[in-house]
Amino acid sequence: MHELADDVFILGGFPMYAINAYLLGDIVVDAGVRWMRRGLLRQLRGRRLAAHVLTHAHPDHQGSSRALCRAFGLPLCCGARDAAAMEQGDTAALLPRSFANRLLAAGFGGGAYPVARRLRAGDHVGSFTVVETPGHTPGHISLWRAADRTLILGDVLANQHPLTQRVGLIEPLARFTLDPARNRQSARAVAALGPQLVCFGHGPPLRDGAALRAFVAGLP
Repeated sequence: MHELADDVFILGGFPMYAINAYLLGDIVVDAGVRWMRRGLLRQLRGRRLAAHVLTHAHPDHQGSSRALCRAFGLPLCCGARDAAAMEQGDTAALLPRSFANRLLAAGFGGGAYPVARRLRAGDHVGSFTVVETPGHTPGHISLWRAADRTLILGDVLANQHPLTQRVGLIEPLARFTLDPARNRQSARAVAALGPQLVCFGHGPPLRDGAALRAFVAGLP
């Protein structure tokens, strides 16, 4: 675990930056795949935690959510339109239909868990504000802190290819994205905020807001 900004920590995984989770003060954001639970529990042991938030309920973000919530007694929060899939343990419903995605959901995802709070635009999560960023999933959210222009982006964009692990800005792969066109609209909306630190679901953080805006400007 290391600090990226005031009270913003990235939780280490293996390989580093392949699948990210964050600690924002006392709030855990995302939880990787199910086999990351031991590492996450170890890094968080002894900390006073208040809640667990999902940027979206894909299996590589909620895989250890149930384990975290049970271990620390945390309420689970996620975007309103992803909540049903999380509560039913049906993460495949948030992926384009394919046999490969059904296997992905079964192999990587965690079990169902009750959603205590359905997040919507303008809600507050600690020192951050919820920004609805649908497209990758219907209920995808990002978290924005205007005071220091920090953005927890989720999977609106990635800064590392999920298969080759090559670092660089990319759109989320279409095979994992329900509405790519809507996702591009979300990318444009968050780029317009002018972030100075962008924290991705996949890939290392980016401290070059101009690079983000240039990439988004080039989207179709």
